[in-house]
Amino acid sequence: MSSRELDLPDPYAPSARVGVNPVAVMLVCVAFLCTLGLVAVFTATAFKSSTFFWKQILGLGLGLGAGFVVSRLKLDYCRRYVWFIGLGIVALLLLVAIPGIGISVNGSRRWLGLGPVRFQVSELAKLGIVVVLAHYLALNQSMMGDLRRGFLMPLAIIGGIAGPIMLQPDFGTTALVGAVGVIVLFLAGARWRYITVSVLGMVALFAVAIALNPNRLTRLTAFLDVEGNKQAGTYQVYQSFLAFASGGIDGAGLGQGRQQIYFLPEAHTDFIFAVVGEELGLIFTLLTVFAFLVFFVCGIIHLRRAPNQFQFLLVSGALLVVALQAVVNLGVVVGRLPTKGMSLPFVSAGMSNLLLMGMIVGLLVNTRRAWTRQDELPGRRDFE
Repeated sequence: MSSRELDLPDPYAPSARVGVNPVAVMLVCVAFLCTLGLVAVFTATAFKSSTFFWKQILGLGLGLGAGFVVSRLKLDYCRRYVWFIGLGIVALLLLVAIPGIGISVNGSRRWLGLGPVRFQVSELAKLGIVVVLAHYLALNQSMMGDLRRGFLMPLAIIGGIAGPIMLQPDFGTTALVGAVGVIVLFLAGARWRYITVSVLGMVALFAVAIALNPNRLTRLTAFLDVEGNKQAGTYQVYQSFLAFASGGIDGAGLGQGRQQIYFLPEAHTDFIFAVVGEELGLIFTLLTVFAFLVFFVCGIIHLRRAPNQFQFLLVSGALLVVALQAVVNLGVVVGRLPTKGMSLPFVSAGMSNLLLMGMIVGLLVNTRRAWTRQDELPGRRDFE
């Protein structure tokens, strides 16, 4: 007997869908993380200069502005320019490699700059590869079983963006971009054997690249014995351990941390989580992890309303960028992953990071508005 015969409300009717707005919950998590980051950056750099704090405020402002612009875009209309976006990102990544144009720091050439302002192009590439892949895979949804169109072409797109990043060199971001690309490819319905081959190939490529670089090989293996390598490859990780131990449950108090002043270099960027642990204690470190977990779970709930394949893959990829980057950063700081310079989303200092996160949040707000209107339209919503 149907629900209509029993005179029960239709559970799929818009009026019957009662519950918490998942994107609103995600925005609360973002607000918490951004506020935490602003406070942590201030306390971690106040003894040096207030410049870092004001740059963080500027980065939040730029991220908010970028998010607003993205939230107003018509995503399906923007698909007309996807290939221009992809080619533009590749061109910028290649410009970074040119001496005199790209800015080199500590042996890595990753930034473009204009005066005192620097921008890390690979941050933009993280979202760019998602946009290009989502567009291509949605257009070729019925061809996912085909070797050329369902595997080799998407793999070429991933390699075309990840390759220039690896040459900077930036193995961590390359791995992140490759992982996001392969997972999006899997979500689009690529065959298991194709995915397995691509993963094994990427692992082999990274293994060779690391084996040919003694410094990176040392960093990769050093984390297996953090204390034994504390004077070399795991110095920062060991100091972050001391920061967490010093903070305990309640924390040493805002501005009372000592690791970032005397022992932990560049704590306001990749190791900002250790600053939170020392000054605010276990409670806030767990709240930080919980905020990222809630953000990701609410994103999955939000995805259930996606009206088509393109937007489903687009939002899935954006969520993966935030989730995987957070996992890598947190894993490095607590010594569970090899040391890799990767910022903590919404929290670490860096205008490029905040600009990217602002665009992702704008995308979530955009889809929330668009998908809500779609729910109000009659008829069934199908994927492309």
